[in-house]
Amino acid sequence: MAVQLNYIAGEGWQPENPDENYVLVQFKMELADNVDPSNFRNAAASVAAESSTGTWTKVEDRPDSGIKVADDYKAIVYDLDEINHMFKVAYKVDLFEYDNMSGYLAGPAGNIGGMKMVKGLRIFDMRFPKKMVDAFPGPRYGIDGVRDMLAQDENQRRMPILGTVPKPKVGRTAQEQADLARRLWTAGDGTYDFIKDDENLTSLPFNKFDDRAKLVLAVQRELEEKGGKKKLYLCNLTHSNLDTMIYRANLIKENGGRCMMIDVVTTGMAAVHTMRLKNPELIIHAHRAMHAFMTRESGSGITGVGNLQGFSISMIVLAKIYRLLGVDSLHSGSPKAKMEDYGESEEIMRILTKDMTEPNTKFHTLGQNWFGKKTVWPTASGGLHPGVMDMVMRKMGKDCYIQMGGGVLGHPKGAERGVEAAIEARKAITEGQSVKEYVAAHPESALAEAVQLWGTEPKIVY
Repeated sequence: MAVQLNYIAGEGWQPENPDENYVLVQFKMELADNVDPSNFRNAAASVAAESSTGTWTKVEDRPDSGIKVADDYKAIVYDLDEINHMFKVAYKVDLFEYDNMSGYLAGPAGNIGGMKMVKGLRIFDMRFPKKMVDAFPGPRYGIDGVRDMLAQDENQRRMPILGTVPKPKVGRTAQEQADLARRLWTAGDGTYDFIKDDENLTSLPFNKFDDRAKLVLAVQRELEEKGGKKKLYLCNLTHSNLDTMIYRANLIKENGGRCMMIDVVTTGMAAVHTMRLKNPELIIHAHRAMHAFMTRESGSGITGVGNLQGFSISMIVLAKIYRLLGVDSLHSGSPKAKMEDYGESEEIMRILTKDMTEPNTKFHTLGQNWFGKKTVWPTASGGLHPGVMDMVMRKMGKDCYIQMGGGVLGHPKGAERGVEAAIEARKAITEGQSVKEYVAAHPESALAEAVQLWGTEPKIVY
């Protein structure tokens, strides 16, 4: 006898106690042109089957066939929205190895992308149960731990952390980057927090990793030994060879560094997990280069209503995964003032900074209980400058990194005045003033010069 399992839940079915028993996934599906729309339910069932225990045809049913266990562990489709082609799938948690992110993703983000009946598929969210949340290491330091490492006082804990990526992305020698670090860290009142490598800067002929790390960290140690505020150098150790990354992490630590930067998408889940476990007590800053090749959807279906144009997974899902794997800070995008479509960075901020996030119908998210996992710094970047800092802090809160590359280095009076403008904006906002109010009261300030050049809106990069 042959058998094919039923992967569709009955009317009104909901997973019982999902935070203990199930992984939940929110999908949206676009059927292929040659597939009748009436087959949506069958296609959703095929997604659940292929990503859990099923296959494309009926198979033999005998005592040693595995059918009984497959039926017990099959994924279940529920909450079908046949108008917008949205549906959820509940996977029993014991279908997966709790601490194996790479193995887990091979299910709900695996072969289903190759199904011929589908021409578009997007994963909007995943909700992880306690067994999986507890199995992953999570951040070593998180928001409070980073503030402790920087020995911040009560007033500093009310402020975001400010930093700059050298621009152009590459071009400076290792010595020139160390010189820039000195200029940034000694400008204004000396409270500027970090310098960060860009994603393109690894170990290049004119700027070797070892040279750059040693030179920049020598400046950091010198300034701190003179009584200056503790600093961060977000040093990019990204490599496709894990041994090289571990060597570089140890070199950072040996030279007094506090932070490693990893391009977490290009290095992969296994690399991030391994670097967290073998981490020599460094903060992990996660850059997300390449994420748009996975997360971007150009169709109107990205809102949940309308058609998809391809296959993608939301950055919201990736943010959850990287929090589980153990990063301490993660790029969350640039909040754009007066532009409703750019609200995703705020949702990512909530995912990274809360212990419990509720479902959000705007982004079709499922919420998440983090069961006490440490929080992660969202990093706002992209077209930011001192004139928009009040908007960024209003949307992202005080516990965020605000990264301004061109917004500091492009100041009309030079990088030092750019730093001054950023520090002035942070101080004014923390004390209850808006950028516009501060500029009106201090028309000769560095912040006023920045606002005169860039205004008080973010610059959108086309």
